Amino acid sequence: MNHISNNALLSFALDLASAVTQPNRFEQLVNAIRATINCDAVVLLIRHHEVLTPIAQRGLSEDLMGRRFVINEHPRLKEICAGHYPVRFPSHSTLPDPYDGMVVGYGEHLPVHSCMGVPLYLEGELMGVVTLDSIQPGVFDEIDNRALEIIGTMAAMTLNTSMLMERLENQSQHAQDVLKVMNEQPSEMIGQSKAMQALKQSIQLVASSDFTTLIEGETGVGKELVARSLHEQSSRGDAPMVYVNCAAIPQHLIESELFGHVKGAFTGADRDREGKFLLADGGTLLLDEIGELPLEVQGTLLRAIQNQEIQAVGKDQVRKVDVRILAATNRHLETEVAEQRFRADLFHRLSVFPIQVPALRERKGDIPLLAGFFAERFRRKLGLQQLTLSVAAIELLEAYHWPGNVRELEHVISRAALFAKAEATKSAQKSGITVITPAHLTGLQINNNPMKKTQSNWLETDLPQADISQNSLPQHNMVETVDLREKTESYQRGLIRHALEKNDGNWTKAAQQLSMDRANLARLAKRLGIYVLKDIRSE
Repeated sequence: MNHISNNALLSFALDLASAVTQPNRFEQLVNAIRATINCDAVVLLIRHHEVLTPIAQRGLSEDLMGRRFVINEHPRLKEICAGHYPVRFPSHSTLPDPYDGMVVGYGEHLPVHSCMGVPLYLEGELMGVVTLDSIQPGVFDEIDNRALEIIGTMAAMTLNTSMLMERLENQSQHAQDVLKVMNEQPSEMIGQSKAMQALKQSIQLVASSDFTTLIEGETGVGKELVARSLHEQSSRGDAPMVYVNCAAIPQHLIESELFGHVKGAFTGADRDREGKFLLADGGTLLLDEIGELPLEVQGTLLRAIQNQEIQAVGKDQVRKVDVRILAATNRHLETEVAEQRFRADLFHRLSVFPIQVPALRERKGDIPLLAGFFAERFRRKLGLQQLTLSVAAIELLEAYHWPGNVRELEHVISRAALFAKAEATKSAQKSGITVITPAHLTGLQINNNPMKKTQSNWLETDLPQADISQNSLPQHNMVETVDLREKTESYQRGLIRHALEKNDGNWTKAAQQLSMDRANLARLAKRLGIYVLKDIRSE
């Protein structure tokens, strides 16, 4: 029986009192609940409009923190949010559980058997919910309702206090936006790594100014996302942000695109047109791919930025504008300046405050969160009840070097979701849990060679230590059964062996070569049966 004594409630109250002063106050709140109520998993979610966002959890897979739950799409969460009292779901309930297959240590296909939710209200407003889950049926049936209501009330007050403390500590609009946990918007930046924390601090620092900002980074890292965050956190957030792709405009139309033109100014100008500067007046103008702008136009752009004046093509009159300039590029503009492909004066004008967006391989620990974020997005698009990632799939994603960065990860997860859906449909799976496995993660690039994986084959790269050769694969006109899990693990084993031998058994250097955290590499290697270098060489 999961009985809650008065002493347990007292301990819970003391734990909450100390939690608000801790830097990890939300995690402490979850730990206090789990210590009071016996369960396998606890999640603390806060509500913004009709979306619940996890801010702390224990007992579920890491990718949960990247997911956003639209209340109306999850019957159990909807029922919890609909009332003011704790809700227990019977073990035989047919309502799909949003965490099915995500309880750590129980496998991807095992559904939750006990589920309970506690709505967190303060002054009549629903702030969020706490969900508790257990693999064992009937765990929550005997808990006293009054005890649960007390826990919910104290948790809501602690949550509110914690959020206020967080706002006071950060002293910025950005911190307030994060604490409100906005609905799933394009500007939401998923990630908790040190690299992302530094990026968010830079954005927070410069957003409130009108400084011209140069955003640099590799293709696919999310430079436009950074620009949107800068705009939304600035005093211009309610004004328009206008986007210009400098690489996509024909050279003879660039000035017209930026500054506008009058009717008859050139062939095809059959009417007056306002340029992007004028459309962005009072707001922000993002000049994407600024490094592709021809030298002939750079001087005109420089004058417009310096003087905040524009002149439409074919018009003598000069017009004042109030525009904040953000520029983005995947080129190294200092090199472009040195090689005389970019004007030095324009470069210095643009880079008043440069921001470097980190590559995905530099964001240690963010890949599971991003994978969960994209998995939830594609679950909704594909109409799936539940879409999870297997442990092996997440390990493979973390081991990969991501030359295409976050955009590549999004595309990989979108393809994987389609493959997983097709496989689940074919097998007539009844649990409603669709699982992405390594076999579904197609198109990854290892040493510049695509790894193409389907449900019936795994094409190996040219690594010398790999266990799979092209000759061992089935021909296209043959039907052969292949153990994909075995092939996946064999491939991973070959990669790790090769990296270790290349680095004389140095695990730190091997992890760097594989773009992995050393601890993650050690865990993966242990699971695959790789322990020390002499074991590898003796096989």
